[in-house]
Amino acid sequence: MVVMKVSLQRVSEASAIVLNELGTPDPTFDMAQIGPGLVLTIEVEPDDDEGTLARMAHRVLTLRCFDCPQGRLSLSVQEMRGEILSIPQPLTILRRPAVGRPQLVSHDADDEHANLIWIRFNEALRSGDVPVREGRFGARMRVGSVADGPFQFTLQE
Repeated sequence: MVVMKVSLQRVSEASAIVLNELGTPDPTFDMAQIGPGLVLTIEVEPDDDEGTLARMAHRVLTLRCFDCPQGRLSLSVQEMRGEILSIPQPLTILRRPAVGRPQLVSHDADDEHANLIWIRFNEALRSGDVPVREGRFGARMRVGSVADGPFQFTLQE
């Protein structure tokens, strides 16, 4: 069974801009920007529920991936008072047909369920007293970041 997956990247800064159908910035969306913290891309599956998102939010908030003054990875995003940029991402699977080229196929939970889980996941992160900025569910976005590390990690329930 495949369930929620969260890919995270430690950054010194990051931003997300929603694009309209012409590929230009959507004037109805204010740019989401953060300073030091984490960029998360969240893949929601049909079986994900409140329990799944609560466990994943706790894991993100308590993952020790930031340097302490002694230079060891011993601080969480909560402890270092960092920020989070949360980006919803449909799960894309590489399908290899018997004949022809491989294809990428979207395999996300239905939009309504996935959006609800993503919103509640962000609320769970905020309940940990960490500022969370968001992209827009289902939108094409331009996401930029300055990696701090590099440090990339994937959490899967």
